[in-house]
Amino acid sequence: MYEESLRMPFIVRYPEGVRAGTTTEDFALNVDFAETFLDYAGVEIPEFMQGTSLRPVLEERTPDDWQTSHYYRYWEHLSEPHKVVAHYGMRTHRYKLIYYYGEALGSSNTLDESREPEWELFDLKKDPHELNNVYDVPEYAETVKTLKEELYRLKDAVEDYE
Repeated sequence: MYEESLRMPFIVRYPEGVRAGTTTEDFALNVDFAETFLDYAGVEIPEFMQGTSLRPVLEERTPDDWQTSHYYRYWEHLSEPHKVVAHYGMRTHRYKLIYYYGEALGSSNTLDESREPEWELFDLKKDPHELNNVYDVPEYAETVKTLKEELYRLKDAVEDYE
């Protein structure tokens, strides 16, 4: 969930709707891609889909209620070649909260070997390279509480109940 693997370029060329050179700091998630394509194709977006069309963001009219946080889940507990502990978390523009729950939970392509659960919190404004875990720093206690509430809200929104 670190920035180098979490962020990816999203390049769009659509002269009829997207001004050349447009950039944004708004969150765009992979679950938003299908909805965006359907929207531009003029197809109704099914209710069951989890994302939101990026069309207003691409057309530089981001809604006031646009997502200010996003959820992330990594299922492949200790799998080759990365051997990363299974985790989930959330990111806002300023903070990143990660919970390494350390269990395979029956997922395929995983190593069924438990690890001690662990939390990480990064203040991306003060620590953009994510070098200092401030989860246990007392001045961040209220931030941790608020971010955990948002994390569980986001987790519920995508019906991730594991």
